[in-house]
Amino acid sequence: MIEMKDITKKIGDKIILKNISFNISSGQFVTVLGPNGAGKSTLFKILALLMKPTSGTLKINGVTVNESGIALRAKLGVISHNSFLYDSLSARDNLLFYAKMYGLKNAERAVKEVIQQVGLELSYYQPVKTFSRGMLQRLAIARCLLTNPEIVLLDEPYTGLDQQAIEILNKVLKTLKTEKRTVLMITHNFEEGVTLSDRIFILNRGQLVFDEPNTYVLDTLKEIYLKKVGVFS
Repeated sequence: MIEMKDITKKIGDKIILKNISFNISSGQFVTVLGPNGAGKSTLFKILALLMKPTSGTLKINGVTVNESGIALRAKLGVISHNSFLYDSLSARDNLLFYAKMYGLKNAERAVKEVIQQVGLELSYYQPVKTFSRGMLQRLAIARCLLTNPEIVLLDEPYTGLDQQAIEILNKVLKTLKTEKRTVLMITHNFEEGVTLSDRIFILNRGQLVFDEPNTYVLDTLKEIYLKKVGVFS
């Protein structure tokens, strides 16, 4: 499903990612952990086709990204620090815009379904500029799910969420796992982030220093993480 081989990203003389390689099978749920400055957001942007690597190859469904980036974007659902929503539009009109852009049939019904899924039905016609951070993130989740993506990429999705929004996000993630979607999530939240994971990546200083199935109890995983990022040896 996702094949990354020898991906390196440089900005000026600084190496942000160095020779990152992995394969993620269809239906896997992967959580990426790492300290600030480890290269997680850069990795996310490359996977989301928002940034090109300096070298290396990325394939999605066997297709090299450089050959067919535009077509592959339709297969991706992205939740990042940027909501990709328009402040002046209502929740409904934002999602209708994306539904029409992707040529979805029965757009109004599809929008109502995802709005209900994230618990924003009472804010259907409310302008996005009046939304709280938690509401905005929930609408961004709805935008991501609208196109029924094969691959879902999440960059720190728990940031700024209240408990209700966290519960909604966890419910959505459980559904994605049940549906065997391919999910890659970057998070600092150990407790929430690794519960559903099939596999754990740890990035440190631009390198993939840990890649194993998620067979660890939480305390053991935390110890491994601290050793891998150099907090103690």
